[in-house]
Amino acid sequence: MAVRIDGKALAAQVKARVREEAARLPRQPGLAVILVGEDPASKVYVNGKEKDCTECGIQSFSHRLPAETSQEELLALVRELNADRLVDGILCQLPLPKGLDEEAVINAIAPDKDVDCFHPFNVGRMSIGEPVFLPCTPAGVMEMLRAYDIPVRGKNCVVLGRSNIVGKPMAMLLTQADGTVTVCHSKTEDLVEFTRRADILVSAIGKTRFVTADMVKDGAVVIDVAMNRDENGKLCGDVDFAAVEPKASFITPVPGGVGPMTRAMLMENILTAAKQHQAT
Repeated sequence: MAVRIDGKALAAQVKARVREEAARLPRQPGLAVILVGEDPASKVYVNGKEKDCTECGIQSFSHRLPAETSQEELLALVRELNADRLVDGILCQLPLPKGLDEEAVINAIAPDKDVDCFHPFNVGRMSIGEPVFLPCTPAGVMEMLRAYDIPVRGKNCVVLGRSNIVGKPMAMLLTQADGTVTVCHSKTEDLVEFTRRADILVSAIGKTRFVTADMVKDGAVVIDVAMNRDENGKLCGDVDFAAVEPKASFITPVPGGVGPMTRAMLMENILTAAKQHQAT
């Protein structure tokens, strides 16, 4: 039976460390959160991030805009926040309402305040192993592997999904940790042949119970990044947890696995930004 990786407990440790370090800074770190429109899921995510800020001693500046906000109005707000010395990080909750250009907004955020690590400058720095910030979800996964003494060096790592937010940066970080990495996606042929060889399997595709027991090698480490809803509306991941848990050596539950770590790593990125800003 697999060891369950407790992301909630580990996230609490990370946030406690952030809170202690933030309290020692000359100025309280600040995060500006932009929410455009009334998307219910986005509201939940933003509320959670603002709660995390309070726990970590980080000041949260909330900017809630109507769905009718124009592209220029949104970019003007970003420029204003770029210039605000009390703001160390800027987070624009995605997806944006139709008609707004997400890429243009991401590119407008100053790289030193891009605590999501979406800006091309920060992605480029990460790709050559010189990151300023790390994308929150992949960074959270790497922190979990370290905390549970799970070696990556020399291991066969398979990442399901190639998104810019999770799949691609996850593959980069595993490669930089000396893993041998394969990225699989919707066009991959004979997918099971890849997953069955994985010592570490990371799934980030967003399909309920997609990863079944026959796809997993005995003793594999299984990291489930997805947040889906099953037929009963219950939160679940990509992995058929009940079937895969007996075969794996380590496994992340959903909820309570990667999700809390994603939010905790955002807090760590804000702290990093604040330290840099206050050192200059």
